[in-house]
Amino acid sequence: MATEFKVLAFIGPAGTGKSQRAHFIARQFGAEYIIDDGLLIKNGKILCGKSAKTEQNQVRAIRRALFEFSDHRDQVVRVLEKSAPGTILIVATSPGMALKISKQLSLPNPERYIYIEEIATKEEIEQALRERRVKRQHVIPVTYVQVRRNFAGKVVGRLKTFWSSHMRGSDDAEKTIVRPPFSYYGEVEVGPLAIEQIVRRVASLGAQVCEVKEVRVKSDNDGKVSLNVSLVVSIGKYKFIEVGRKVQRRIFSVLPFLTGLDLGEIDILIEGWRKSDV
Repeated sequence: MATEFKVLAFIGPAGTGKSQRAHFIARQFGAEYIIDDGLLIKNGKILCGKSAKTEQNQVRAIRRALFEFSDHRDQVVRVLEKSAPGTILIVATSPGMALKISKQLSLPNPERYIYIEEIATKEEIEQALRERRVKRQHVIPVTYVQVRRNFAGKVVGRLKTFWSSHMRGSDDAEKTIVRPPFSYYGEVEVGPLAIEQIVRRVASLGAQVCEVKEVRVKSDNDGKVSLNVSLVVSIGKYKFIEVGRKVQRRIFSVLPFLTGLDLGEIDILIEGWRKSDV
């Protein structure tokens, strides 16, 4: 059972060098497993999961790191259940994030929080932040070969060639430096109003769409978003049902790309029609 694990959390803001030191911290505190950015790692190898750094946009990356995609979450939970008991180190940007990951994976709450300031000097943290801002480089604490197989961005190189061995909290486990397709700082939230505005714009560009009367946004407990869109359309080349389907397909294509959201049902209602001006 996943509840048989002892859980530790390694906490620090994004870009401060946590992933670089994750193996060192795990060894120091006797953790056999590391959870970092959506991956379950043991001895420098990926057991399962998918890195948030492989995602094409920020919102999906955040949701991936928090195990909000059910197939991803279920896969990791299955492996954890087979691996228990043991000790897991969760790498997170805040205690709240560590707690949320624990809950998502049916793990106990962390017994101890280790902060980056306990491990790295102020100068080392500032240097790591500069590297992130200027070079947009991130660390994945697994081997170069494993990262190369499925990474969406640019694989820059092995960490050993970039960092000196005398750095506090460093170790000789191989890590990989990557440049994701995005840069992320702070928090991102896509609210119902933003979704409505995007949907209105996308729907209004559809053939024979005269007016977007109403957009209603609903979300379920898993974060999946469903939409009800009411349209006024004109008589033209396409039947009304075809107009609705084209708008539906366009929303399904554009909205997840822009926001990273999972979509449920998209219901299109043709509320009225107008004569074409042509």
